[in-house]
This record gives sequence, C-alpha cells and structure tokens, in this order.
Amino acid sequence: MVDVTDHELVPEHHVLDGAEIEDVLAEYDIKKTDLPKMKRTDPAIRDLEADAETGDVVKVVRDSRTADQAVVYRLVVD
Repeated sequence: MVDVTDHELVPEHHVLDGAEIEDVLAEYDIKKTDLPKMKRTDPAIRDLEADAETGDVVKVVRDSRTADQAVVYRLVVD
C-alpha cells in the first residue's frame, strides 16, 4: 500500500497533548467540538507515531504563499 504521508503535497500532522489543546481552545475562545472534524481513518493521520484516537486534536501545518505557513486544527472523530 502507498504511504500518502510521504507525498510532498500532504501537510505535516501532529497530535496535540492536553496542555497544547487547552492553549489552542483558550487562544481562539472555542470549545473542542467547534473545531473542524477529520475522520480517525483519514490516510494522513492513520500512520502517525502518536496514534490519533477519537477526541484528539491534530495540528496541521501547511505551506502558504502569503503567510509562509498556515496552521489549522482538527478534531478526530470516528
């Protein structure tokens, strides 16, 4: 099977720990359920070193032409 995470167009994905999640939620003044969702079976997070479980928050870092890097956060759902 092809590992899609090796492709140059797939952005970096990182599972956040509890303290990092609280910092993100406080910074944006939102609840965890307000974050955009991504499936636990999404190929981009399926093979992360820190297995993404339902309820985890994943930080996605994409290249951006205007801001150098764009950071977004996703809530993992079933």
